[in-house]
Parts: sequence; C-alpha cells; structure tokens
Amino acid sequence: QVQLVESGGGLVQAGGSLRLSCAASGRTFTLGWFRQAPGKEREFVAAISATGDSKYADSVKGRFTISRDNAKNTMYLQMNSLKPEDTAVYYCAAKSNPYYIDYLRTYPYWGQGTQVTVSS
Repeated sequence: QVQLVESGGGLVQAGGSLRLSCAASGRTFTLGWFRQAPGKEREFVAAISATGDSKYADSVKGRFTISRDNAKNTMYLQMNSLKPEDTAVYYCAAKSNPYYIDYLRTYPYWGQGTQVTVSS
C-alpha cells in the first residue's frame, strides 16, 4: 500500500512561484502531478519515473519542473511564472510502472490534494 502526502500549496500572485512536495511511503515507480480546477475535470500536469524520465502537459512546459529524490521517496513540482489559470487543487499520484504516465486512470494511489491559488 502506498500513501502520498502533498504539501506546499498556497496563495501567490500571478508571476510568482511555489514548490509542491509529495512524500511517498511504499515502493513507487512513476510519480505524477494532476490538478483539478472548480467545475473542471482532473488533468495531467507532469510525471516522472524512477529513472528520471519526465513528461509535461503543454500548458506548463517551460514554467514547471518536476523532480524526485529517490532516497527520500519524495517528488517536487517547482512552479514558476504562475498564472491565474493554474489555480486548482493539485494531486500527487503514484503507480508501479512507466506506461501511460499522463493518464490519470492508470494511477491507483492518490494523495489528498493541496490548494494552489494564483491571484491576478
């Protein structure tokens, strides 16, 4: 069983930065970030495998950076140049394989989410 705990969300002005963390207990291979804005479906943000391969949604490329510390079993999402449309609850997710890493339905383990609010 894998447990995930997110932290680092908050309120920031447009153009600002935040860093999210996701601490995992248990063995994981792929860790991902997804987000859900009010009234919208949950969407892929970024994911990273245990070997460091990463993938980003087009909407965050060049602004967000995903990383992980395997020794600490922790994943990070550095978010720069934040925009109001980045406002959402951000969820950490984990799975045990490197396939279809941008498909949320392939992730069996989820954190409780952390709120990110970007004011204009």
